[in-house]
Amino acid sequence: MEEWHKLTPEEKREERFKKWLSPQGVEFTSSEAEHLYKQRVQRIIDAIKLKEPDKVPVNINMGVIPAFYSGLTLESVMHDYEKMRDAWIKFINEHDLDDFDTFDVRGVLPGRVFEILDFKMYKWPGHGVPPNSTMQYVEGEYMKADEYEYYLEDPADFQMKAYLPRVMGTLTPFQVLPSFRDIGGSFVANLATYGTPEVEAAFNSLVEAGKEVIRWQKVVTELNKKVLAAGLPSFFAPQAGTPPEAPFDVIGNHLRGTVGIMMDMYRKPDILLEALEKETRRQIKRIASPANSAVSPVIFMGLHKGADGFMSRQQFTTFYWPFLKRIVLSYINEGFVPCLFAEGSYNSRLEIVKELPRGKVIWHLDQTDMAEAKKVLGDSACIMGNVPSSLLVTGTSGDVKKYCKKLIEVAGKGGGYILAPGAVTNDAKLENIYAMVEAVKEYGKY
Repeated sequence: MEEWHKLTPEEKREERFKKWLSPQGVEFTSSEAEHLYKQRVQRIIDAIKLKEPDKVPVNINMGVIPAFYSGLTLESVMHDYEKMRDAWIKFINEHDLDDFDTFDVRGVLPGRVFEILDFKMYKWPGHGVPPNSTMQYVEGEYMKADEYEYYLEDPADFQMKAYLPRVMGTLTPFQVLPSFRDIGGSFVANLATYGTPEVEAAFNSLVEAGKEVIRWQKVVTELNKKVLAAGLPSFFAPQAGTPPEAPFDVIGNHLRGTVGIMMDMYRKPDILLEALEKETRRQIKRIASPANSAVSPVIFMGLHKGADGFMSRQQFTTFYWPFLKRIVLSYINEGFVPCLFAEGSYNSRLEIVKELPRGKVIWHLDQTDMAEAKKVLGDSACIMGNVPSSLLVTGTSGDVKKYCKKLIEVAGKGGGYILAPGAVTNDAKLENIYAMVEAVKEYGKY
């Protein structure tokens, strides 16, 4: 292959598509499994390129349904990774997945890691919520309004000495660590702080948590290989580091909290914009190039605070979209396919976001009017989603099939649509999941 940096964004994407179609190191269970795998991936690629595949692709994130199928709790599979692996394999072996186009192993994080670190930003099954409840985010003001300057001047020092001690109880001793900004003879003397029992215990908790993550990753990697070998593609690229986010969401979710950042838009707009700029540059710097080992080129990007009703159009075009757009374009330039999960409704945002390059992203829409989305974005971007989670949980299979038929007729016209739930649900009825697949078989052929 020609040197990566000499390739155009389009050429880079084609290389990633080839890698997705023919994944290295995967030994398929049969020639039929390999054939179905390539057929499924090509179907998705065609939709991304706004073409008509043989049929509408269907992308269903099962969440933790396989665990429930085996009679396990979410708490148990978050702690026993082998048990998790066996439950997923059992689900695959005992269900007909021939008409599914993807099967992502996502949604089960290592609970032991949160316990080791005394993590404050989440409640997880068995720790603040019932054993079968999904994880809940605990929003807080983890960066104070008067700490913007500290964060901007020395983000590493802020992270180590202010942020981490607030979100991880075992790292509270980091508050007293000396700053590495100081250069001179005091450096050696300052090292004494690292020798205290409290600081040693804090660092040991990080080591223990890291070893636990390695154990978890080993099992998840093994499971992903088995799923691929069975001919079921993963829709998203697994991300080893922090997944990309809208810079506004990074500041609002992880640092200032919703109330804090809403106040900052009025009280501290200039320094908020400076922080958003810094976060944008930070994310762009870490984008992987050809060394990225993921099979799928699709990058998940969850959008949390940009929805209709959360902020005005002017605020969206000032604080949210310009920074997010630069990150999306940077991923496109490296040949990736950003999949922007627009939580809530984006009806008033459609005319703004359609300015992205044609056929280069996927918009995963939760509650957006799909007829309007098709009208505005249909010629420029692949759209996905909109099957309500509430319908999958409480409706009948007939209700689901009827809803999907209408979606396919409206959003699937001319290609460029992927049928999917509006949001992930762990409580969907299996018969309703299969009703989505049946709807594609009956109504989704081109």
